[in-house]
Amino acid sequence: MPRKIFVLIINCFFLLAARGQDDSLRQVNYKQRKIVLGASGALLTAGSLIYLNQAWYSDYSTGKFHFFNDNAEWLQMDKAGHFISNYQTSRLSMAAFKWAGFGEKQQLMIGGTIGVGYMTAIELMDGYSKGWGFSWTDELMNVLGASAAISQEAFWGEQRIQAKFSYAQSGLAGYNPSLLGKNPYTQVIKDYNGQTIWLSVNPSSFMKKNKKFPRWLSFAVGYGAYGMLGAESNNFVVQDPEGNVLKFERARRWYLSLDVDLTRIRTKSKLLKGIFSVVNILKFPAPALQYSGSQFRFYYLYY
Repeated sequence: MPRKIFVLIINCFFLLAARGQDDSLRQVNYKQRKIVLGASGALLTAGSLIYLNQAWYSDYSTGKFHFFNDNAEWLQMDKAGHFISNYQTSRLSMAAFKWAGFGEKQQLMIGGTIGVGYMTAIELMDGYSKGWGFSWTDELMNVLGASAAISQEAFWGEQRIQAKFSYAQSGLAGYNPSLLGKNPYTQVIKDYNGQTIWLSVNPSSFMKKNKKFPRWLSFAVGYGAYGMLGAESNNFVVQDPEGNVLKFERARRWYLSLDVDLTRIRTKSKLLKGIFSVVNILKFPAPALQYSGSQFRFYYLYY
């Protein structure tokens, strides 16, 4: 998950840098704008891949290209992470290409596939690292995430069903900080127990424009998991401060909730539109109903 979040950060920076320009720049030649956007994107991509190689792979030796089956890990929360990361990366990249004046086909074919191309490069780097390996299911989720963004843009010209992310500290990271994170900053991207992946559907986008249903209101279905101290199992003894053995049952969790689509809030500010588009990666805190292990639980505010 850390590497997927890193890709999203790059694209958020890219989009905000584009959106934040003064309106006077609208007079700039579109050719120049495309060159600047393309060159800066290439530099960010190349530079970040070099950084990733040093930050994540330098501690592991390399060898022959090999595959790695991680389908049973983390109750597939990491697979959901690949989906949302590529969905949001494609969405943000297409928005940046649209701002730069690229045509619709270029937005879809280039902007929409940048994310999956980037993540494929990372998967290939994994394939040569003895610490990981190339995962076909990771790559499949990369493609599905990008396809979800591209297909909606192609057929509807907008994102009516968005993949989103939310996080709250699980309280489990302290039992295995090497895997789940040693502080709140690393736990956000490493502790799958505190993450929820959402599909947020905007009903107004399927209605006629004269309907009075709020444009910004959405309904969201979420997936999460809890009780995971290890990737595939909790195969080590965990004790509380008094020496009592603690047992955590690994369980999937499903959610129903309300959401806010910030991209549908009207504003004339280009910078604010860019900020709304980036922040819209996150699910808006709202009441939620959880289903897990044949039991329901209601949250007055879930985030």
